[in-house]
Amino acid sequence: MAEKDPNKGYVALLGWSLNAIEALDNFDRRYVVVAPPWAEEYCEKHDIPYTPWDFERLNDRSMEIAQTLKEMGVDVAIPLFEETVEWAGAINSVLMDNPRLYGQAILMRDKALMKRRAQLGGIRVGIFEEAHDREDVIRFLKRVNQTLLKLDGDPNDPIHLKAFDKAGCLGHRVIRTPDEVDLIPEEEFPVLMESHLDGWEFAVEAWIHDGKIKFLNISEYVTLGYSVFVPATKELESWREGIRREIEKLIKTFDIQFGFIHPEYFVTSDGTMYFGEVAYRPPGFKVFELLERAYGFNAYQAMVLCFDPKSTEEEVNAFFPREVVDAKGYAGCFGVYPRRRVVSQLNIPEETENHPYYEWNDLAQPLENTVTKRTAFGTHWGLVYFFGDDPIKLRDLLKKQEDLDYYQ
Repeated sequence: MAEKDPNKGYVALLGWSLNAIEALDNFDRRYVVVAPPWAEEYCEKHDIPYTPWDFERLNDRSMEIAQTLKEMGVDVAIPLFEETVEWAGAINSVLMDNPRLYGQAILMRDKALMKRRAQLGGIRVGIFEEAHDREDVIRFLKRVNQTLLKLDGDPNDPIHLKAFDKAGCLGHRVIRTPDEVDLIPEEEFPVLMESHLDGWEFAVEAWIHDGKIKFLNISEYVTLGYSVFVPATKELESWREGIRREIEKLIKTFDIQFGFIHPEYFVTSDGTMYFGEVAYRPPGFKVFELLERAYGFNAYQAMVLCFDPKSTEEEVNAFFPREVVDAKGYAGCFGVYPRRRVVSQLNIPEETENHPYYEWNDLAQPLENTVTKRTAFGTHWGLVYFFGDDPIKLRDLLKKQEDLDYYQ
């Protein structure tokens, strides 16, 4: 464990992540993990600073955790997952005596509010509306296609349905026909509906200190919900200056002074950039771990550095490598989902295992033989990791994995 500096900030990690805990163990900041009661035994056994809290819902006892952390001398709460973003906002509004931080967290959680705030800031977004039932979805589908001057017999442009406050692909559906609307379970409502944007979708990871971008990564999706790699190809990196300007606009619009954001965008063939959404927590698909493999710096430590009100500008500037040029190679991963309805064993394809870019995987043997039907974008069964020096070769390799059977 690294020696802790009492002159630096004392941080609370909201949520359970062993990689984040290991990163903080090897960093000079004091920390405490705020996690559900089931984590207590593990924390005691491994000498991890811990305080219990159930994040299920904000309620009238919510102030308790803020007061507890304040009395402990904690300076800032850092959300590790989508479900703890609102909690971090509520806690930090108390720790930093700034009520606006809670309102900001709500904007980061509610996708409809988020889009409206973006529009107010002059950021381009697609057409969007809220749906409370299936009839709303059918009306929106018809109206969008009417706007696009579709004639009878023309295939519909799809619309996207997203949960208001879930991470990434969870609850994300693509709807093309009124018949598909009948398949949406009642409990998924209300949802956010969006028009389809034709363009290159990508994600950004930006570390912010004192309102300024300190490191900006562009993550290239090969297939959304399946694969990603960092840094991006030269083709996508060619948009970096435009992307940086959009992120600066986002920082100003959402009044972000510190921390880390993970927005998603579309860029069209003429270079127009559309805002998708923004998260105020680490990205999925282990992008933090991919960044460490590519660059060598620990992204969790970087996040703590940018959240900590006691970090100096010199310290933050010295921590980060140079964007793109300091990368030692390209790191990517592929999310495996069984392609068969019945499986009995994990079987890494030979061509994958023998490829020089293949590194390791966190897949497990199947516990059940029948694969549950994939709803919306579904949840992968684990990740396969790759690293190499040619982004095009890596991109093609990640795409190829979609055709291979990992489970038989």
